[in-house]
Parts: sequence; C-alpha cells; structure tokens
Amino acid sequence: MNPSYSVIFFTTASGFGYGLAFWLLILDSSNFPQDRWLSGVGLALALAAITSGLLASTLHLGQPSRAWRAFTQWRSSWLSREGIAAVVSVAMIGLAWLGAIAGMTGTLLNAVAWLGIVAAIITVLCTGMIYQSLKPIAAWRSSLTTPIYLIYSCLTGAFGTAALMSLFNGDGSLAAVIALISALILIAMKMAYWRRASQVVHLTPESATGLGKIGKVQQLEGPHTTGNFVSKEMGFRIARKHADKLRKIVLLGGLSAPALLGFLGVLDNGLAAVFWTIATVLSIGGAVVERWLFFAEAKHAVSAFYGD
Repeated sequence: MNPSYSVIFFTTASGFGYGLAFWLLILDSSNFPQDRWLSGVGLALALAAITSGLLASTLHLGQPSRAWRAFTQWRSSWLSREGIAAVVSVAMIGLAWLGAIAGMTGTLLNAVAWLGIVAAIITVLCTGMIYQSLKPIAAWRSSLTTPIYLIYSCLTGAFGTAALMSLFNGDGSLAAVIALISALILIAMKMAYWRRASQVVHLTPESATGLGKIGKVQQLEGPHTTGNFVSKEMGFRIARKHADKLRKIVLLGGLSAPALLGFLGVLDNGLAAVFWTIATVLSIGGAVVERWLFFAEAKHAVSAFYGD
C-alpha cells in the first residue's frame, strides 16, 4: 500500500504520547516521589504529541468535515472505538496535567490518572486492531500486529520518561530498563512478523476465480488504460533490496542502538540524560521507518485484479 505520511506521523506521534503519558501517570498514581513539574512538563509533551498526531490523521480523510460520523459506528468499527477512546484519554490526561501543575494529590487525582492509563492502552490497542482486522491485507492479519503497536508505544514512552526524569534530577533507571527490555522484545517480534509476512499466500487471479486447477488465469484486457486511485494506493511496491536495508535500519538504528544507550545510561548516571534523550529520538525515528515499511510492504488483495 502507498504509505500515507499523515497516518505514519499519527501512529508514531500518538504512540509516543500515549506511552509517555502511561508511564508518567503510573508514577503519579503510585505516589512516586517526583517534582510536580516533571509531570507537568511531561504530560504537556504527551498531550502535544497525541493532539498533533490526531490532527494529522484527519488529513488522510477524504472529507475531514464528516469525521464526526466515525464516532457513531463503535459497535462494528475499530476506527470508531479508537476515536472515542482518544477523546476520553485526552480528557483524562488533560485533567491529570492540570492536577499535576496545581500540586494536587489524593484519591481524585489517582482515579483520573488510572482512567487516563486505561484509556491510553485502549486507544493504542484500537489503533493496532484497525489494521489487524483488515481481511484484504494478509500480512496485517497477524496476532503480532497489535502487540507491536502497544510495545512500540511502551518503548518510546519509557525512554522519554527516563530522559525527563533524569533532566529533572530524578532516577529514570527503571524506565530505561523497561525500554531496553521492550526494544529486545520488539526485535524478536518484528523478525517474526517479517518472516510470517514473507510466507503469507496472497490472493491471486487463480485463487480469486477458483480456476487455478485448470491453469493460469490471464485477463484479456487490463481493468484500466491508465493508473487510478485504487491502483496507486493499493498497488504500491517497494524493491526487496530497499526493504532489506530499511529493516536493518529499524533493527539496528531504531531498536539495538537505543537499547545499548539505555544500558549505558543505567551504568553512567552522569550522562544518563544524554544517553536516554538520544535513545528516545532514535527509537521514535526507528518507529517512523518501521511504520513506513508496515504500509509499503502490505499487499492488498485488490492488487490481484490489476495483475500483480
């Protein structure tokens, strides 16, 4: 499929924002000793990432003015569920941010924090399920698709939390260790996902028509004399050699390098803020490349109609 930059930005930015909010709200709800400005600045950054991502996602809509209609299909649409969860999560994270900068504590703030935590998880889960539930794209119909979205959010958010805690003179070692473990898990999961995707049997003209036992099915004429929206959006291709290079960038630059920096930050508290900040940037950059590949390598069933 043709990778949409607005959707790539949305899934990456909102994933980082929800991950960051998740860990900061965990700290707030557990009464972990920390500077209130850490939560204030951190949650403001999370809200900025989430909001910018959500706004970017509307650019992919044919009629953005009709986006409100998506909220009415929550019984059957993961996109609609994502929209509702996103509104609830932004509201709860926003309230938690106001409570943090006001120096509030107590049961009410804890309740808001936990609602934000749950809503953040549900939103990212719905984002993953939007793609996992699409039957025409065989590669996405994997039990790994949604967990990869969730753990990527955990990874980038944990590195961001570790960096912020270190900048505010806190100990972000635990968050860095969690990020390191998440990176190692993602390496294994992405390799398994790519291995499965390479073995998926895609729809062909023979299997679509049921005439495969007779021989190869050939169309007398092409469906269109020139390219159209469907052929351009659903028939996007990426050369195997380019895909291999980008996969190495994801595994080495976007996951292995951040994991190493996370470990170095744990060993050297003096440079922890530097190591974890760089790790955050690299992990987010790796997520962008991974997400681009996620779309570029996806083969829609309709491509069989166009002779692919």
